[in-house]
Amino acid sequence: MKMFLSFACIALMLAALSGCTKKQELEELQPITLESLGAANSPLQGAPDLKTQEVNLPAVPAKELMPLPPQGPYKPTNIEIQTALKNAGFYSGNIDGKIGPKSKKAIEDFQSANGLKVDGKVGANTWGALSRYLNIASSSEKR
Repeated sequence: MKMFLSFACIALMLAALSGCTKKQELEELQPITLESLGAANSPLQGAPDLKTQEVNLPAVPAKELMPLPPQGPYKPTNIEIQTALKNAGFYSGNIDGKIGPKSKKAIEDFQSANGLKVDGKVGANTWGALSRYLNIASSSEKR
């Protein structure tokens, strides 16, 4: 209830200030307090029960709604991982989106060469180093 009163006070002050155009009018304004609203120790009298009041919002067409961005670090696809590994010179197999033994070995080799934890998994740190190879031409020699 106190939060509602705080918002009400702020709204009243903003409404009062928006109507004032002269500095003198601003100086004559009295501060709004909970006591001046008559709500020092009791709930607002005659106020609707906000917990049971229904709010009808206008319908928004589905085509106007935008999805939220994913939470956490970016998770690359297997094709992106294989492409980046190939471009970096660590993978020579087919880019098929399947992380098999060749892909896993390439990930481990890349991690070892870049001072990363060698676990064969592409986590945030590994992808941070590997992602820069995603959109460049394939290296002719292994780094």
